[in-house]
Amino acid sequence: MIDEFLAFPSDPANACATPIALKILVIDDDSRLSESLKLLLRLRGYDPQNCTNGTDGLKILGEERFDVILLDIDLPDLNGHDVAKKILAMGIKTPIIVISGDNSIDSAIQALRNGVADFIKKPYEPEHLFKVIENTNYRQRLEQTNQFINNKLEYSKSLYRYLIESSPDIIYTVDADGRFTFINDQIKSLGFHKDEVISQHYSFLIHEDDIDRAKFIFNERRKDSRTKHNIELRLKCRNTTKDFRHFETNFATIVLKSRGLYIMQEGRDKEKFLGTYGVARDISDRKRIEEEINHQAYHDALTGLPNRALLKDRLGLTITTSEREKLEFATLFIDLDRFKWVNDTMGHMYGDKLLVMVATRLKNCLRKGDTLARLGGDEFTVLLPNIKSKDNALSLAQKMLAEVNRPFTLNGHEVFISASIGVAMYPNDGITIEALLKSADIAMYHVKWEGKNGALFYNANMNIIFHRKLSMENDLKRALEAGDQFVLFFQPQISAKSRRIVGMEALVRWQHPEHGIIPPNEFIPLAEETGLILQITEWVYDRACRELALWKNAGFKGIRMSVNFSPKDIARNDFLELVKKGLKKHAINASTLDIEVTESIIMSDRENAILKLKELSALGVSISVDDFGTGYSSLGYLRDFPIHTIKIDKSFVQEIVNTDQTNPIISAITALAKGYKMNLIAEGIETQDQMAVLEALGCDVMQGFLFSRPVAGEEALHFLKQQESLFLRTKQSADISFEAPPVQQAPLP
Repeated sequence: MIDEFLAFPSDPANACATPIALKILVIDDDSRLSESLKLLLRLRGYDPQNCTNGTDGLKILGEERFDVILLDIDLPDLNGHDVAKKILAMGIKTPIIVISGDNSIDSAIQALRNGVADFIKKPYEPEHLFKVIENTNYRQRLEQTNQFINNKLEYSKSLYRYLIESSPDIIYTVDADGRFTFINDQIKSLGFHKDEVISQHYSFLIHEDDIDRAKFIFNERRKDSRTKHNIELRLKCRNTTKDFRHFETNFATIVLKSRGLYIMQEGRDKEKFLGTYGVARDISDRKRIEEEINHQAYHDALTGLPNRALLKDRLGLTITTSEREKLEFATLFIDLDRFKWVNDTMGHMYGDKLLVMVATRLKNCLRKGDTLARLGGDEFTVLLPNIKSKDNALSLAQKMLAEVNRPFTLNGHEVFISASIGVAMYPNDGITIEALLKSADIAMYHVKWEGKNGALFYNANMNIIFHRKLSMENDLKRALEAGDQFVLFFQPQISAKSRRIVGMEALVRWQHPEHGIIPPNEFIPLAEETGLILQITEWVYDRACRELALWKNAGFKGIRMSVNFSPKDIARNDFLELVKKGLKKHAINASTLDIEVTESIIMSDRENAILKLKELSALGVSISVDDFGTGYSSLGYLRDFPIHTIKIDKSFVQEIVNTDQTNPIISAITALAKGYKMNLIAEGIETQDQMAVLEALGCDVMQGFLFSRPVAGEEALHFLKQQESLFLRTKQSADISFEAPPVQQAPLP
């Protein structure tokens, strides 16, 4: 449509600027008179053409265009009045001048009624004829110019109407009293019809809170560049999905003298103000996107909680307020216990679901005005402004612990987790954002080190232990570089039936140059977290294979070596190559190697684990599940995975106090192993009663302090040579407070 508007023809009046010869058609049956008239017209500068009857004249007019027609009334075939009627019926607008010898007034009136431009009586003076022709042509051109102007005005109105009604913006005018005098159809986007709005005051559409700002827009009187404004308002909506929409309003006052928006006051040079013109652009979608971007910048995408940036902002404001008003507030640092286990066993999807559920429970514990933020992973922080005492913070921490301790349902299973919470108080534990977060973090780690599932307030003494733990990572790296600080111990696995050693479990210890022997439960989690576990496992596996080769050469070919592999070890792309390389390097039979994995390894990457373990099983390597029953147990994976042995965790064994006691869990595990035709090994045997109960339940292979503590390689070989000495220990209580003495080992490769 806009292309049609832009193609509007030029003004025909411009054609008049260049003189051209008028084309005149003479229709007269008097050939002598007609020729004389033709000559006369040509001498005057016109371009005449003759015909002697009405039929020929109509035919010529159908084929050619003329500026003037000179028509006689008395024609041989058609009456001149009939010819005039037919010319008009053909839609030909060429002016007709009737030349007739009929001097009656009726003839002239009839001719004029038939649409002729003028009437000349015969005989006539040439100058009179020329004047009539020129006047007729002049009037014709005036009519054409007037028609062009009218058409152009209609075009302008149509174009203006098209642009206004097609605009995505709301375009309006208001009068000097602020009442709408015009508004386009875009007002329908607010749920109103424009007929409802016309004559209404602009406040009819404005949100109540924006009325004061709207006054400056709808009463704008300036008409120069100073009127350029971008002011946001909220306009009321009706029958839409939103109660209010945001608009950006651009407005200007315009002068339209011909249309009366501004009028000149009589006797004065000053114009009279009629009203204001404005354009309102809907920016609701932009505002929504801006709000979403702002929300994403300051909130956690998973839980919707404030993130670290927003927490620091609120923490900074709280510090400023508390300093000014001498108030106390608390910062709680929360870390979930066993969350990694959920992620490893059930997958990240259920780990994310658990985080959302935890966030909901924690949020329900808060007061109005408190802030719960997620810093990342399984870490949350709580800001408790304006508390009266430390007891308030402790009470909330305990409430949160109780909520987290309640079971969560994931994939149809009840999952139990806990939380470790560190609490820092302002201003005693820090007066800056960083100091408070660090103090709460240190207190949280102390909860972890003391057994998890609790809350502690920060105190200055915690820094010493914290820095020791921090330095442990650096010491661990240096230990790997030095290659002489790790030692390998072996704990015998005894067959109660044959009273013989059937296997050994390889257990690594860290012989720290300053702190002595460090047990694995202190440095292995750190090694897994930092990725150093890969190097440690390689060393342990190589030393275990080397020791097994020595035992084989000493005549103990049937002894099986158990080596623990972490989740990161199993995930290695070269895991299979690593195992095969050790067997080949030390010339060990695959049937004498037992790889111990945990339930979390099996459940974290099911398909990958199945492929790798099946390949090792095909080689003859035995696969054991360590700590069975303490994790996400599933009968399905026992069926799908090539598992040969189930190890009963020592936590279940320690529940056996005497031989009269029943233990449903151990009974169930032993029955399960028998059903799947798997071997059983019980860990942590410390008393004869425990040994007797397990033997009665059908568990033949056992290991624990009742038989032997973990020993160095030479002592392990000694036990192999004199195995009967191990069973002498069953006659006395085991010493479970053993700390192995330093033993020199070969350096790391």
